[in-house]
Amino acid sequence: MRPFNQEYLNRILKFVNKYYQDNRTAPTISEVSSGVGMPRSTTHRYLQELNAKGLLDYGRGIQSPPESAKMKTAYISAPLVGSIQCGCPELEQEYVEEYVSLPVSLFGKGEFYILRAKGDSMVDAGIEEDDLVVIERNCNVSKGDIVVALDQDNQNTLKRYDGYDNYQKYHILKYENESKYPNEVIKVKKLQVQGVARHVIKAL
Repeated sequence: MRPFNQEYLNRILKFVNKYYQDNRTAPTISEVSSGVGMPRSTTHRYLQELNAKGLLDYGRGIQSPPESAKMKTAYISAPLVGSIQCGCPELEQEYVEEYVSLPVSLFGKGEFYILRAKGDSMVDAGIEEDDLVVIERNCNVSKGDIVVALDQDNQNTLKRYDGYDNYQKYHILKYENESKYPNEVIKVKKLQVQGVARHVIKAL
């Protein structure tokens, strides 16, 4: 493998740093590639090297600013990846609409993404149509958490996790709209949780 050019590494790091300070959010790999005048594949390889050196958090895109930018911005970047149904489960097609800058002082540190809520089954939990729900990946799930759940049919939905029925051997996903869905639940034999809802962003 060809050795990494230190000048290119510095150029990319400088670009990402300045982008964070100007926009308070992460640049996409295409924006980095265009900004430093390098092919996208080469940019990806250099971003991986910066990640390996601990100078940049690069995984599913750039996850957080360089250390020098963190002191000034104290923001993390979360992708907005479309909608999730808050009624009947539906198939999710994940795609990044944009990256949203979240202040660490309010949202904490973690691997976050954002979904736009659809439907009315979670209104009693304060989640309404078109609210932006901040989801944390790769975290422990407890009874009572609001989760993005993927069932055995590869359908997902946003519901409150109400635990596991050891007698009948199924997981319980609970609706949060008693006036419209009184005592309604979804029972699934196999459940995969894709994240836990931590915050709701909405207009007043």
